[in-house]
Amino acid sequence: MYFRRQAEALGVLGTLFGGGYAQVGAAITLDVTSADSIKAAAGTAAYNMMKVYTGNQTGGIPGLLPQPYFWWEAGAMFGQLIHYWYLTGDSTYNDVVAEAIQFQVGANDDFMPQNQTKDLGNDDQVFWAFTAMDAAELTFPNPPASDPSWLSLAQAVFNDQVLRWDTGACNGGLRWQIYPFNAGYDYKNTISNGGFFQLAARLARYTGNQTYADWAEKAYDWIAGSPILAANYQVWDGTSRTGNCSGAVETYWTYNVGSMIAGSAYMYNFTNGNATWGTRLSGLVENGTSVFFVQSAGLNNPPAQAPPGGKIMSEVACEFPSPQTCDPDEPSFKAYLSRWLAITTQLAPWTAPFIMPLLTASAQAAAAQCTGQATNMCGRRWYQTVWDGYFGVGEQMSAMSIFQNLLIEKVAGPVTADKGGTSVGNPAAGGASGSQQPSSGQVALGRGVGTGDKAGAGILTALSLILIIAATWWMIV
Repeated sequence: MYFRRQAEALGVLGTLFGGGYAQVGAAITLDVTSADSIKAAAGTAAYNMMKVYTGNQTGGIPGLLPQPYFWWEAGAMFGQLIHYWYLTGDSTYNDVVAEAIQFQVGANDDFMPQNQTKDLGNDDQVFWAFTAMDAAELTFPNPPASDPSWLSLAQAVFNDQVLRWDTGACNGGLRWQIYPFNAGYDYKNTISNGGFFQLAARLARYTGNQTYADWAEKAYDWIAGSPILAANYQVWDGTSRTGNCSGAVETYWTYNVGSMIAGSAYMYNFTNGNATWGTRLSGLVENGTSVFFVQSAGLNNPPAQAPPGGKIMSEVACEFPSPQTCDPDEPSFKAYLSRWLAITTQLAPWTAPFIMPLLTASAQAAAAQCTGQATNMCGRRWYQTVWDGYFGVGEQMSAMSIFQNLLIEKVAGPVTADKGGTSVGNPAAGGASGSQQPSSGQVALGRGVGTGDKAGAGILTALSLILIIAATWWMIV
């Protein structure tokens, strides 16, 4: 991320090292050879994650998480729950997921709801599109005919974002922010562009429409020609129109390389094993992820930086500092990398011998961390063999994802329109919100400090104090 989210609600996340109210229980029992054990572990993490969600309660807004969580992360969470259902067979949350998605589609059925529009980025919107594609590809129960289909929602977002392709500087690419009044408007970040690339690739594979494939190629070529993608396939966070994208913000995040891996895997599969896409995918999987897998740091609490060259997934940019610097978003990033790595083994099976040992070792390490609050709450630092004192939506989502993805070899891969797909699309969906400015009357209801999310370094100290107080209340309760 380019602009750090200064309002870090370190409590839904809070540090509990030595805290008098830190409760520690037994770790989650995980037998990686037992499907039942894996399902039970994923179910525990899912349950703990959904304790935070209030959108299905009286007075709640479907599809929104409470502060300090942002709108996009809620969308990502529902996508993870679709995978949870698909991989475990547990439909407990299906009705909640379907209601939440449809409630947030917006007036143009493109995931630009009025209560979020003023503060919306391209990356925010595309994560909801990923969730819609998850539903289409995994044959999640279709909505009533009166509601937009899963596929049409994803197509609408694609059509919106095509209109935002910016050739005014840097020879293309998507800006991070949609509207010029938001900080970050001149930033072209990887997750927006990698997200668009992945969405186009998935639509190409699902529909067979070459137009989507052409845009996927175009997006990949732009990323590869920018400073974002290094020659060794490691992926930086983004670049800026200021200076015509001549340099990169040199920070690593798991979801950035994950978005590129998934897009490349879908294109490799769509092109029936094209060698160019195979080379790209191999480089991203083997080299692009290398910085994120570390060795165990044992009982150190807090640990020094974990030794590199291991098999345990880590969000090194924010987990390594002591104290940790992860904001409310970042603990969820590992959930996306593990999900996209797992899907890659289905789309390009030759990657499985490299990927599955990483997922297995990470799941075993994560389970040992899930000792928090005497309810198996999972922490962040999976490379540490004692709970690190953090918990929240992102931590539980990442743990749930790494557990359930061990079942990937037991289920069929994502379907396509002509091979098992049931979601009917609308290629003309969306587009009305491509570059349209929101009216002055639109406000970001239900998002709390959403504008601070985009304001970078300018969060007021008073607001930070309020969030910290709220965080303390959360941990005590």
